[in-house]
Amino acid sequence: MDKCVRWIWVLAELCSLRNMENCLPWDISAHIMGLHWSKVRVEKEKVIIRANKQALQTQRRTKGMSKCSAVINSSIGISHVLIIGSGPAGLVCAETLRQEGFTDRIVMCTMDKHLPYDRPKLSKSLESTAEQLQLRSMEFFQTHDIELLLEKEVVSVDVKTRTVTFWDGFKIEYQKLFIATGSRPKPLSYKGKDVGNVFHLRTPEDANSIATLASSKNAVIVGTSFIGMEVAAALTDKAHSVSVIGIEAVPFRKALGEKVGKALMKLFELNRVKFYMLNEVWEMRGQNGQLKEVVLKSGKVLRADVCVIGTGSGPATAFLKQSGVHVDSKGFIPVNKTMQTNIDGVFAGGDVVTFPLALRSNKKVNIPHWQMAHVHGRVAALSMMGKTSDIKTVPYFWTAMFGKSIRYAGYGDGFDDVIIQGDLDELKFVAFYTKSEEVVAVASMNYDPIVSRVAEVFGSGKTIRKRDVETGDMSWLIDKTSQ
Repeated sequence: MDKCVRWIWVLAELCSLRNMENCLPWDISAHIMGLHWSKVRVEKEKVIIRANKQALQTQRRTKGMSKCSAVINSSIGISHVLIIGSGPAGLVCAETLRQEGFTDRIVMCTMDKHLPYDRPKLSKSLESTAEQLQLRSMEFFQTHDIELLLEKEVVSVDVKTRTVTFWDGFKIEYQKLFIATGSRPKPLSYKGKDVGNVFHLRTPEDANSIATLASSKNAVIVGTSFIGMEVAAALTDKAHSVSVIGIEAVPFRKALGEKVGKALMKLFELNRVKFYMLNEVWEMRGQNGQLKEVVLKSGKVLRADVCVIGTGSGPATAFLKQSGVHVDSKGFIPVNKTMQTNIDGVFAGGDVVTFPLALRSNKKVNIPHWQMAHVHGRVAALSMMGKTSDIKTVPYFWTAMFGKSIRYAGYGDGFDDVIIQGDLDELKFVAFYTKSEEVVAVASMNYDPIVSRVAEVFGSGKTIRKRDVETGDMSWLIDKTSQ
């Protein structure tokens, strides 16, 4: 592993780059290159950077970018590159094109009424406004000739004529298309669908309403995956009570395993969160149209002034029906290692795709992480420009609850055992997820920087065997990362 790349991992652990918390160090490196520095040196375990103080205090980092050389007329429905979706995949795709010298017209369209914003922060910072979460300003888009169409829903794609049609009848022709429409909440079946103050957390307005309605009131969270649990954690210092309903025995079981799930459940209980596990919602009861009670299938009745449903989502790809773009039985778009679909010139990325993961012998997987969406957008942009690139990034994400951070690297789907080192009760541990005799993922809390070191081993193509982590001796890992 190149020594310079090793220090990118170190920087990822030591530096706090605003608005880049969910990025893998490989992606952070691109933003580090946008900093104005004049000298870097390494002294033992320290990376010392000489830089302009004012530049470091700037909230957004940008690399040099091209401008459009064509005459732009927004009323003309022709675009060289059309990007559907304004999340991290779409935004990075547009920026990468300009960074790499692309000078033709770029149009990005979105159903949202806001400029691109950091959606993963909604569940962690419920009171943040769209402006506070904004990733790029309108001035940025105008300066770099990236046309942004807000509140524009695509209803169909015709790959034969290379035309996209919107709900209002407007059409745009494209030469290259990038589909990054993200996901939509899966509907939950229960009585009382007309009762108000029940939310799927999708927008800043949703988050703000949840925070307001929960203030000194009773909040109920349905779902024990990351979004639901992050909302529960965020509400504990605002709400009178926070109740969590889950169909599993412990939260996070599918992603982090039962042992880690139990340890985290205790953390929540210590922070006044009440759990109703192995249960489901039967009815939402209201008074004057507003939520007052949540009735469980067990018969238990919970007082509730606001309810947040976080029971999963599916890819937003219904508009591709009969388009010619292949969609699998679950609604995902399969792509190759360059992010191209089965149609020439049509690319896709982010939550909507299954892509070949090098870490798992190029098995097609879906990983709805912020960091992977960045990678997808960049790879797609380079592919559009004929610059061969593929996905070699190791999946890496984090979550934070009650001031504690969990870091995770790899792809643990289908793990059959979990090897724990450290102390779960003290919430200082590292968990290795294994499949057969191979480590496929790792998670940690208060055990930095081990997840980044394991990710580096994964990224080098080396295999970590189950027997390597069962001993509790981590020196082998330190030795490998120093090679």
